[in-house]
Amino acid sequence: MLATEVIRKPLVTEKTAWASSAFNRYAFEVDSRARKPDVRRAVESLYGVRVVDVAIQNRKGRMRRNRNGTWQTRDVKRAIVKVHAEDRIELF
Repeated sequence: MLATEVIRKPLVTEKTAWASSAFNRYAFEVDSRARKPDVRRAVESLYGVRVVDVAIQNRKGRMRRNRNGTWQTRDVKRAIVKVHAEDRIELF
């Protein structure tokens, strides 16, 4: 898989901004077929940093409802990437 196919988008929230400054961890939404080595290679090639650790979360979609009925949101696969202490990703 190409690096641009593996990483869909960075997740920028208050929690991820705090984790990036405090622990040098960055969160990305990744393709559902991506594995840890794929994510590691993609982040290293796209952002030019050294990856220390990769953690993967498979988050199931939630049931939502309104007056027209119910539906389920899509499943999301997230990757939390720990970067070497000397490196930074300037996106966040």
